[in-house]
Amino acid sequence: MSTELLRFTTAGSVDDGKSTLIGRLLYDSKSIFQDQYEAIEQASARRGEEGVNLALLTDGLRAEREQGITIDVAYRYFSTPKRKFIIADTPGHIQYTRNMVTGASTANVALILIDARHGVVEQTRRHAIIASILQIPHLVVCINKMDLVEYRQEVYEAIRDEFEHFAGRLDINDMQFVPISALKGDNVVDRSVNMHWYEGPTLMYYLENVHIASDYNLIDCRFPVQQVIRPNTDEYHDYRGYAGRIAGGVFRKGDEVVVLPSGFTSRIAKIDSFDGEIEEAFPPMSVTMLLEDDIDISRGDMIVRVNNQPEVSQDLDLMICWFDQARPLQLRGKYLIRHATQEARCVVKDIRYRLNINTLHRDMDQPQIQMNDIARIAIRSTKPLFSDPYRQNRITGSVILVDEGTNNTVAAGMVI
Repeated sequence: MSTELLRFTTAGSVDDGKSTLIGRLLYDSKSIFQDQYEAIEQASARRGEEGVNLALLTDGLRAEREQGITIDVAYRYFSTPKRKFIIADTPGHIQYTRNMVTGASTANVALILIDARHGVVEQTRRHAIIASILQIPHLVVCINKMDLVEYRQEVYEAIRDEFEHFAGRLDINDMQFVPISALKGDNVVDRSVNMHWYEGPTLMYYLENVHIASDYNLIDCRFPVQQVIRPNTDEYHDYRGYAGRIAGGVFRKGDEVVVLPSGFTSRIAKIDSFDGEIEEAFPPMSVTMLLEDDIDISRGDMIVRVNNQPEVSQDLDLMICWFDQARPLQLRGKYLIRHATQEARCVVKDIRYRLNINTLHRDMDQPQIQMNDIARIAIRSTKPLFSDPYRQNRITGSVILVDEGTNNTVAAGMVI
């Protein structure tokens, strides 16, 4: 039986201990090799630090190690007997908001770190808002550096109450608070002996046991076709399969389906996977589907249920995070749009407002959208796209915009 994969991201202000926490998770869960530990032990000694600086496990760039900050998104992989994990360690600085959006876009869980000495600060609110906009299903608020406030219960409760009051305005479904010390290891993997008053789970216990199977949309069947499989061998002479990754719903052998944009209907004759033929497929499985009828299907088409179809439209309303440092978003500007397995060109019809990330107010008088800004825009594409609202399906509800001249990804967008 394959182990379930959990993706989580860390976020928080500068020096809140994100990299140290990940280092502690890796070290205490026995997920690093002895030579890696010895290397960071030597690096810590060279820097004149007491003990071992576990943050060096994730701060891979030289500039990060020199400044003691995270600049780029660092991905780390580890596993326990219960689960496999992919961690996205994202930067805390305001100017790297776009990096947090990148790291958090596929996460099941967001860990927001708060320094127990400073409480809820502007960046805490900013990252909570982004986690809410990105519809990350589970939020864990890690109140870190409890060792520096003498593990006092009243400090933890004051920060928890302040964050809960603020989060009441956001769209967050599942929220958990854990008081920790990433440096000392309290409540990270092992339960703290210094905070006997805390009765909740340790961070690792929560990550191993949080229920994520229902995070996927298992109702709306969506299968964007990535590639047509034609082996052209004697053994598979008439084989014509459509390969891709299930974006939503449960497909079963014999189901009646419709192909977009042609509108032709057929039934599923067979579903093949890496391990052989299967009876049903669901997110996030990668499979090859064979249909009973010969229909002209190519990359960018979508196989869906007859009575449950996505919105087919050239006009989309998007919430975007702007990534481009060189140029702001251009009204009437033309960009490439990539959605699921489709690619088209589009024009920005309207910039509705810029979202003030700190207050959630809509700034109607600020049409200039600069790097890291979050804004609502309207676009028109050169061909119909098959989309769902982002809150309904994070795969069919997300797009990226690409500058045709530089081929840089300039924005990530969510369909409203």
